[in-house]
Amino acid sequence: MAINKNPDNDEEMYVDLDLDDGTVTCSIVAIFSAAGKDYIALLPLDENGENTDGDVWIYGYQEDPDHPEAEPEILYIDNEEEYEIAADAFDEYLDAQEFDELIDGSPADSDES
Repeated sequence: MAINKNPDNDEEMYVDLDLDDGTVTCSIVAIFSAAGKDYIALLPLDENGENTDGDVWIYGYQEDPDHPEAEPEILYIDNEEEYEIAADAFDEYLDAQEFDELIDGSPADSDES
């Protein structure tokens, strides 16, 4: 797994996941914490670099504090209860982002006519 930056936008970052049926490039939506663990939310992209189905994948996320230059690990969550905790935390993260955009004034506000 390698985290890559978008050459056109330094804020956008991507990761290539090696799955059983091939490699999938995903945009990193967020890295967040829940119940003392770190998680990563990924937006899988098609061959055109788009996500047409709106799916977001949530995985465990782990960095090695003793080796900060090492690649972080993305970990499959095989426990349903842990996955629900992570998914709920991601929902809360999204709600907070939407609230912050309402308070700060976002580009979505300027689209209204």
